[in-house]
Amino acid sequence: MQDKTFDAINEQTRQFFEPMRKLNSLMLQNMERVSEYQMESLKRYSQMGTERLRDATEITDADSLRDFGTRQAEMMNELSQQMLEDARTLGEMSLKFKAELEQLYTESGQAFAEQAGQAAKPAATAKPEAEKPATAEKPAPAKSTSQAARKHSGGSAS
Repeated sequence: MQDKTFDAINEQTRQFFEPMRKLNSLMLQNMERVSEYQMESLKRYSQMGTERLRDATEITDADSLRDFGTRQAEMMNELSQQMLEDARTLGEMSLKFKAELEQLYTESGQAFAEQAGQAAKPAATAKPEAEKPATAEKPAPAKSTSQAARKHSGGSAS
């Protein structure tokens, strides 16, 4: 008997904490994906900067300065394209995370509704107070304290 009770309590506790565990897991996965992507982006930007510095050290004359300026403009265009792509990717990651959260909340809501429905079944079998048969005697209506005080004090409330 006690084993069944403890098993039931353990199962209820597991069901209670399961949505929170799923939420924490989902948030952790999202944080890992975003962090990993940001680290890769940082590495790309660092490599671009290092290449620019390396190219700048190779400037020896006016022609190499002109070539460096041309490559610098190309690199800035490439950098802006990369930043747009990174922003787009992070936006897609955010939308995916939002969809996963909505799905988790929907599933949790449905599970909660099912559990509430199962809990309501035993309660529905018990007779509510209103359905019990009425007794033949009805209690007297309650009087206000001022009415009761006037009757006992002789009828006037002066």
